[in-house]
Amino acid sequence: MKKVSTVLVENFKHWGIHHVFGIPGKAISPILFELLRYELEFVLSKHEGAAGYEAAGYSLMNETIGVAIGTSGPGGTNLLSAAGQAKASNIPLLLLTGHPSMKDTGKAMGQDSSIFGTDLTAMFQSVTKFSARVERGDLLKPYLQHALEKAISAVKGPVHLSVPFDILLEEIEPFLLEFPRSQELISLHTGEVAKRLSEAKRPLLFLGKGVHSSKSYEEVQHLAEHWKIPVITTPGGKGTFPSNHSLSLGAFGLGGTPEASAYFNDGVDLLIVIGSQLSDMSIAGLTEAMYPEHILHFDYNPTFIGKSIPVETTPILGDIRSNLTTILKDIPQTDSDVFLSKIDLHPLEENATGKRMSAIQVLKAMRNALPEEAIVFGDDGSHSFYGIQHFDIYKPGTFFFDDIFGAMGNGIGYAIGAKLAAPEKLIVCLVGDGCMFMHGTELSTAYNYDSAVLFIVVNNGRLDMVEKGMRKMIGTSIGGIYETPLDTTKFAESMGLEAITCHTPLDIVEAIQRALTTIQKINKPFVIEALVDENEIPPTMGRQ
Repeated sequence: MKKVSTVLVENFKHWGIHHVFGIPGKAISPILFELLRYELEFVLSKHEGAAGYEAAGYSLMNETIGVAIGTSGPGGTNLLSAAGQAKASNIPLLLLTGHPSMKDTGKAMGQDSSIFGTDLTAMFQSVTKFSARVERGDLLKPYLQHALEKAISAVKGPVHLSVPFDILLEEIEPFLLEFPRSQELISLHTGEVAKRLSEAKRPLLFLGKGVHSSKSYEEVQHLAEHWKIPVITTPGGKGTFPSNHSLSLGAFGLGGTPEASAYFNDGVDLLIVIGSQLSDMSIAGLTEAMYPEHILHFDYNPTFIGKSIPVETTPILGDIRSNLTTILKDIPQTDSDVFLSKIDLHPLEENATGKRMSAIQVLKAMRNALPEEAIVFGDDGSHSFYGIQHFDIYKPGTFFFDDIFGAMGNGIGYAIGAKLAAPEKLIVCLVGDGCMFMHGTELSTAYNYDSAVLFIVVNNGRLDMVEKGMRKMIGTSIGGIYETPLDTTKFAESMGLEAITCHTPLDIVEAIQRALTTIQKINKPFVIEALVDENEIPPTMGRQ
C-alpha cells in the first residue's frame, strides 16, 4: 500500500514528466514531499497562473502533459486563467489543487475549497474538459484515468482534480496508468475533398492553430503544393506554413497582409479551413462580398463550424492529420524546394530624427538576427500582431500565439516551460511591457531554474491595443498609458538577469548576437528591451 500523494508522483514519473510547476501550501504539501523523494524538479513559480502557463509550455514542447499545482482557495482560483488559456490553446494540462481535509468539510476553515467556501471543482468546470474532487483514496485511479484520457483525446485540453489533504495521506493499492494514445477519428467526407479541390477555380487554404495542435505541417504543405492552392493563416495559425513559400499570402484577420485580402477580394470559390474556429480575430476585414462559395472545414470540434461565415459548409470532422493523410494517400510527393525562395535579410532603416524606432523594424531585426529554427512564443498584445505581419517563418512549428483567450503574460510562462522541456532548442519570448508588468516576475523563475529563454520586450509605455483602440473609437483613452513606464533593464537586473536596452534596429541585431553567445555560455535567460514609437498604429485596428 502507498499514499495517494506517492501514487500521483509515481505516475508523473512514469509519464516522462521531470518538472512540476506551482507554489507550495499546506493542502498540497504531501505532493511536494514526494516530488523531492522521487527527484522530480518542483519549479517554484511566482504566481499560480504563471505556473499553469509554464506547465502548458512544458506540455507543448515535451508532447506529454504538463502538471501545475496550487493550494486550496486562492491558489486554485489563481490557476483559472491558465486553465482557460490551455483550453483555448488545445494543450493537455493537469491542474491539481489542494483542499482542507474531507473530515473537516462543513466546518469554518481558511482557504476552504468545498461548497461551503470557494468551490474550486465547480469553478474549473467551464475552463477545463473535466473537473472533479477526489473524496476517497480508491477514487484516485478512475478519476485520474478519466482526466488523463480527457486531456489527450479529441480536442486536447486541461483537466482539474482537487485532492483533500487527508486523502493525499490515505494509503491505497498502487497503480501506474499508461499514457493514452489519442483516438484518431476520420471523417466520412474525405472522399469528396479531392474532387472539390480538383474542380475549384480559385481555392484558398486558411490555416489555424489546429495545424499546430495536430502537427500536420507536412500534410498541409503537400496538399497546397499538389493542388497549387494559395495559403493564408489566422493569427493563431502563424507559424504553420513557411513565409518564403511561393503559395504563401501571409496572414488574414488582425495583423493580416494586403496580399491575403486582395486574393479574397478577387473571389474564392472554395475555402479550405483547417483547424480554426474562424473567430472575430481571424476574419476581421472579411466582408459579405468576399465570402467564398463553399467551405471545407477541417476540425475536431464541430461547435463553431458554419457559424461565422454563413455559406454552404462541408465539415471534415476528426483528427486533422489523419484526415489529411487519408486524402493524400495516393497523391505523389511534391518537391517543396521548388516552391521555396532564397532567404534574404530585411533592410533595416535608421530611426527618424528624434524618434523611437518602429515596432516593425524590431521584428525585421529579430528575423535577421535569429536562426531560422528559433521558436518564438508571442505573448498577447500588438507586439505579436506586428510579428504575425512582419516576422517571416522559414520552418513550420516555430511561432506560437493564441488569438482566442488572450491572457496577457501567457507567452512568458509558455516560453519558460518550453525551454525546460527542450533545453537544446532556442526559445524566444516576444512580449510587451504590459504583459511584463503582469507576469514579469517569472523572469526570476527562468533565472533560478536555468530556463535560458531570450526575452525580447517591445516597450512603448502603454497597453497598446487597448489604448489605440479607445482612441480610434472615442478620440481619447482611459487607463491605457502607464504614468511610470517600465524600465525593463533595471527590472530584469534586479532579479539577476543580464539585460540590454535598445534604441535602434542595429542595436537589436547586436543585442541578439550577444544574447545568443551568453545563453550558450552560461545557460541563463537574457532580456532585450526595445524602446519603440509610442504613436505607431498597430495592425489591430481592423477589428469591429
